[in-house]
Amino acid sequence: MSFEITATDGEARAGVLRTSHGDVPTPAFMPVGTKGTVKGLDPARLRELGTTILLGNTYHLHFRPGAELIEELGGLHGFMGWDGPILSDSGGFQVFSLRDTITAVDEDGVTFRSIYDGQPARFTPELAADVQRRLGSDVAMCLDVCPPADVSREELELATETTTRWAERQLAAPRADGQLLFGVAQGGTDPELRRRSIEELAALGFDGHALGGLSVGEERGAMLETVSWSAPLLPADRPRYFMGIGDPAGILEVVARGIDMFDCVLPTRLGRTGSALTWEGRLNLKNARFARDPQPLEGDCPCSACSRFSRAYLRHLVNQQELLGLILLSEHNVRFLLDLTAGARAAIERGELAAYKAAALDRLEQAAAAPGQEVSRG
Repeated sequence: MSFEITATDGEARAGVLRTSHGDVPTPAFMPVGTKGTVKGLDPARLRELGTTILLGNTYHLHFRPGAELIEELGGLHGFMGWDGPILSDSGGFQVFSLRDTITAVDEDGVTFRSIYDGQPARFTPELAADVQRRLGSDVAMCLDVCPPADVSREELELATETTTRWAERQLAAPRADGQLLFGVAQGGTDPELRRRSIEELAALGFDGHALGGLSVGEERGAMLETVSWSAPLLPADRPRYFMGIGDPAGILEVVARGIDMFDCVLPTRLGRTGSALTWEGRLNLKNARFARDPQPLEGDCPCSACSRFSRAYLRHLVNQQELLGLILLSEHNVRFLLDLTAGARAAIERGELAAYKAAALDRLEQAAAAPGQEVSRG
């Protein structure tokens, strides 16, 4: 594993993560390709937009089409036609997001009903390792227990302890050649449990470390405060990954606190529902005020949505449920977050992240306060 920090600015870091399929400049936003595709976007177009690494979902790919089939057809890179780095999650987040399907979480693993056919299924650290080995991802994640924000401290402590024991088991399991393995720290916003989790996982010597169990329903201020004191506790010479954040303000906040990598479905999900991320805030293209608007979404954005089409045309596509509109908005939203992140990296290298962050947040705040604007920072 090679991770080089090239610049720092306060707690923020710029660096390079070197993987089997190429280098990843950090901070890095990872578009989410849940089922082996970033919804609506061709891999070649993702490259043109500036994507350096994307994410695949172990849970969903395990069930459809199956890791054995993907392995047979060249691993996830060959299967989906993406030759750049891939991070595969472990299925641990589904312990949280699909918790209504869970029938048991015990020392050995988690038992649940498949969302595809309702049949009983089981995930263990060894299975998570084997599926990710077959996928051939560049970065594999440890299976963890991700509880919701409102659990009791007793449940949170059990989840934290179980996560460490599962991490030890997955660390001993076979991996694909060159595959990196990241541990996932749990503990919610509880200082004692979070510190304990970080210390125990750091001692195991993972290639990188993630802050899991945040952005799962807790108050935003408490989440950011936890990142502020916990990120510096992670090994300084390894990449730091915040699991599941993708709004512009959130990205800037975690980057300033020392996070190197982050992912979210937000840009493509918003695109599919007819909304665009802009410096005017979040625009709902279904709104009638865009019906005759000749402007592009963003005047200085080079994506296809902005360089070729008006807001009025995009609104027409969205309201007529034309696929092109949803694709164009998804493309723009991904580009917006990639550009925001690249700008943060350049600001860190100049030693000007605080000014960059303040100016960006001020633009978003002004947009949110403008009368008649249907926009949102969250």
